[in-house]
Amino acid sequence: MRRPVLFLVALFSLLAGAVPPVAAETSTRARAAAADPPSLIRGDPRRFGARIFTGRAFDTCQAPPYATMRAWKRSSPYGAAGVYIGGRGRGCPNQRYLTPSWVRDVHRLGWRLLPLYVGSQAPCVIASHKRKFAMSHSSPYQRGVREGQDAVRQARRLGMAPRSAVYLDMEAYRLSDRRCADTTLRFVQGWNTAVRKERYIPGFYSSADSGIAHLERARAAGARRLPTALWFARWGVRASTQDEPRLHPRAWQPHRRAHQFAGNVKRTYGSRTLTIDRNVVDAPVAVLG
Repeated sequence: MRRPVLFLVALFSLLAGAVPPVAAETSTRARAAAADPPSLIRGDPRRFGARIFTGRAFDTCQAPPYATMRAWKRSSPYGAAGVYIGGRGRGCPNQRYLTPSWVRDVHRLGWRLLPLYVGSQAPCVIASHKRKFAMSHSSPYQRGVREGQDAVRQARRLGMAPRSAVYLDMEAYRLSDRRCADTTLRFVQGWNTAVRKERYIPGFYSSADSGIAHLERARAAGARRLPTALWFARWGVRASTQDEPRLHPRAWQPHRRAHQFAGNVKRTYGSRTLTIDRNVVDAPVAVLG
């Protein structure tokens, strides 16, 4: 008489994104998983080869010179850096220092890298300087696939191997515009699919009240092909990967979150000054071949 009950628990656990029980001893764990919201994205990414960085990070538009990275490694609180590897919407397209040798050399210094790809933006993107990169409503999934493939090419070109994270940068957009939101989600799903197919790990960066809120809503509705990790921008609050109110506390856990908590601030370490965004990270980073 226990078999029908175990079958239903296993089926419900599978639909909720949990691993179904394989023996009666795991039934308690299965019931707990089944109580979670649908499509809860969980599990340690290290199980499929991700490398995790936990700590402070900065990102800046232009990859800094090696001498600056060396000086900051010695005296700053940061251990990881966001670098903009490509995309037609990238703000600093002429990356003088961002080369395979730079990536290799700063990695040897102990830096861990968070690659960002700034591709097509939402049709209803808010920032005026990003509107020329707004996508059309035509075939967004296919566009996402093409740009995801390009993101992987750019990562490979820099010596970043499979199992590296690559983060899609989607600037804030009008979430209340239903057609725009639907188009943007399809693009993101296509991008994620292409990146995963090449054995890279898709991440997603956006404003907490825009793109992040949108993906959380999609997750709760049972959407598939969502990113492995989220990097959310919410400035002027305490730095924390755990306290973002737009995210379910068990979603995108563990080691799947980064928080950009301050932006456009000047910092000087080792007599080297940069204008940076400040982050706290517990998420996948690049893996060097």
